[in-house]
Amino acid sequence: MFEGRVAAIAIAREAKGSMEAVDSVEIVQGEGLRGDRYGAGIGAAQFKGRRKPENEVTLIASEAIEAANDEFNYTIEHLDTRRNLLTEGVPLNDLVGKSFRIGENVVLKGLELCEPCGYLEKRTFAGIKAALKHRGGLRCCVLEGGEIRVDDKVTGT
Repeated sequence: MFEGRVAAIAIAREAKGSMEAVDSVEIVQGEGLRGDRYGAGIGAAQFKGRRKPENEVTLIASEAIEAANDEFNYTIEHLDTRRNLLTEGVPLNDLVGKSFRIGENVVLKGLELCEPCGYLEKRTFAGIKAALKHRGGLRCCVLEGGEIRVDDKVTGT
């Protein structure tokens, strides 16, 4: 069992758009984050017009970013990672195949690790892909939707 928190929330309103920090967001089953490119079906070119469960919500742990920064002497920020939710105290790599709760209503299921890709490196800087390998976060689908806010608890068994 664990109890962590949502440290930050980010969305990109259009494909290839900049990530924008928000204080709260509605998470919708079968869609993802309201207002985000993937939730609206306008993500990367290969996903346009079709939603994929593994693109509904992405998370990354603040501890993973800190470790990558320490190990590689980088200054990676949450928005650089292009992940929707930044967590603290949540064992993301252990949640593949498991469900967990955010706040009072939202339930997500971890589907697969969100390994960094070449596109992320093109958008940011050389070396970020290697720095975040196996600590790039988690791809999730939404089992139960609702509104979440920064500082909401993230809990699991």
